[in-house]
Amino acid sequence: MAQRFARGDRIEDIARELRVTARSVRRRRHAWRTGEPNALRSRGPMAVERLSGAQWERLERELRRGPLAYGWKDDSRDWTLKRIKLLIGRLFHVGYTIQGVWKLMRRHGWTAQVPVRRALERDTGAIAVWKAEVWSLVEPIAPVSSTPCTSATAAGARRRRSPGRTTAT
Repeated sequence: MAQRFARGDRIEDIARELRVTARSVRRRRHAWRTGEPNALRSRGPMAVERLSGAQWERLERELRRGPLAYGWKDDSRDWTLKRIKLLIGRLFHVGYTIQGVWKLMRRHGWTAQVPVRRALERDTGAIAVWKAEVWSLVEPIAPVSSTPCTSATAAGARRRRSPGRTTAT
């Protein structure tokens, strides 16, 4: 981390890569700048993880089986934090909060993902034909204009004020 501070890397980039908060990185950078001994030494997680290594491996295996294996038969085939929380409780008799499950999953490299859903009746050949033949007719072609575009959001445009609001000058 010291090399990254010396290079001047952005705090947000360091925090994202290390999966910590930006505030934590700022605190460490300040301690590093003031020459505090052990400033960059890891203090470990804030709380002791409740699952052992063997339990975590079993949880990962069970998560790969999917929620249908545990009786969640609704239209979603995804794991939610609530479902993972319930699964941990059922398998290991260990209680986590929803936020605790989120932190646990992130700590072990899991991310929130939303799968791409496609209709079962999808016909990719028909879609390709439609894009080639129909979309070109439907898509409007913007006319080329010699006059510049004026917009309230353009640079140099006057800001509009809401009635009843004042701005400091």
